[in-house]
Amino acid sequence: MPFCQVTNATIYYEEIGVGQPIIMLHGFTPDHRLMKGCMEPIFTQREGWKRIYLDLPGMGKTKDYEHIHNTDDMLEAVVEFIQTVLPSQSFVIAGESYGGYLTRGIMQKLEDRILGVAFVCPMIVPEKQDRIVPAHTIVAANQPFLATLTKQQVDDFSTHQVVLDAYNWNRYKNEVLVGCQLADENFLEKILQNYGFSFALKDILFQQPSLFLLGKQDSVVGYQDALDLLKFFPRATFSILDRAGHNLQIEQSHLFHVLVSEWLDRVEETNSSFFL
Repeated sequence: MPFCQVTNATIYYEEIGVGQPIIMLHGFTPDHRLMKGCMEPIFTQREGWKRIYLDLPGMGKTKDYEHIHNTDDMLEAVVEFIQTVLPSQSFVIAGESYGGYLTRGIMQKLEDRILGVAFVCPMIVPEKQDRIVPAHTIVAANQPFLATLTKQQVDDFSTHQVVLDAYNWNRYKNEVLVGCQLADENFLEKILQNYGFSFALKDILFQQPSLFLLGKQDSVVGYQDALDLLKFFPRATFSILDRAGHNLQIEQSHLFHVLVSEWLDRVEETNSSFFL
């Protein structure tokens, strides 16, 4: 069971494959299985990549995080993790939701080592009341299937998804809920009190291939705030997908696969010397 000791945490992580490193950062409350579930199928037909999935402090199997008190501390732990497991290598990074917010902090500190970034339903504005978000709506629901679930399961499922069917339930249960059940709720509540960075994120003009995947029905972080970043990512594809809430990677799995694969193609093309 691999762990990486950093100053304020013992971070659990999994490495799969060999080649160019890509760091995968999940969102707030789940664990590494959220990213592993959506990303690993993409690499079944793609060689030359070392995927690194970690559990953020307070989530999954990461431990010894008592001295982390806010998102600044969280960022420092992740940056130290990267510098420990990849002391000199360039890398690619993909971040979902809160992991996308941390990714922008990492870019500010390690920009010259990053060959590409992908954001999946990224949190842009930490303060919920300041986000531009649509009202939660259910786009499609398979009522016969929902009748097989308990009321508690239906309530949870319909709160977090916008497409309610067997496929989405099974992936939501196995990739999202399974991690949420391990979360340290008291710790996460403390982080929520200082959810945003104490410093302003710089407007970095990032010239490497990038990807923003945004859910049109994402009532958690929305999609409009991310559009403000368009001018700072000249090599970015911005996709706003209908029939997609905050778990876009599940509800629009085919388009997710296609768009992430195309982004990886662009990263390989632009940085061909790193993929020899």
